[in-house]
Amino acid sequence: MLPGAPPDDEELGARIRALRTQRGMSLRALAGELGISPSALSQLERGKMRPSVTRLFQIVSILEVPLSAAFGEEAPEPVEQPLDADEVVVSRAGEVPAISLGHGVEYRRLTAVPIPGVEIYESTYPPGSSSSQDAEFLRHNGHELGSVLSGTLTVDLGFERHELGPGDSIRFPSAKPHRIRNTGDLPAVAVWVNLP
Repeated sequence: MLPGAPPDDEELGARIRALRTQRGMSLRALAGELGISPSALSQLERGKMRPSVTRLFQIVSILEVPLSAAFGEEAPEPVEQPLDADEVVVSRAGEVPAISLGHGVEYRRLTAVPIPGVEIYESTYPPGSSSSQDAEFLRHNGHELGSVLSGTLTVDLGFERHELGPGDSIRFPSAKPHRIRNTGDLPAVAVWVNLP
């Protein structure tokens, strides 16, 4: 794969399988935690099916790895090393791959390298897309912060609905059931931050 090229479905599936096996978890055990059949997880790991944003977040949360690990970056051990305060890292346009998920939603890391304890992404939601399959809600540890750059996103938090346009921001505990959708006619782009 070229530097900065997005992973294809087989590469993403292989990464998920590698992360699962590195954590010593069986296919059946992870499928059970996800509430899906082992066959469905196997299809995902073989690249026959692309995960939704929700499903990918569930997987990395259960495996206790950052989302960046799905991009093929080294999954840190549970005890992360602090950043080198004197280190300067630059990444050029096209060097950091984007990952395309179900419904065509795309995530691209906005930091030159992964930063322990925080994940910052530009997310693009095509018209009609959603962070989940079948309107399911996601719950995980931490907090999320988002700011819409263009288009409109609908953020459902339990029974609350928030319509966000350019310049609007939101913060919420990730343990609250949530999903993100683009119900508009134009692509929506947002900066999204996940904190443990």
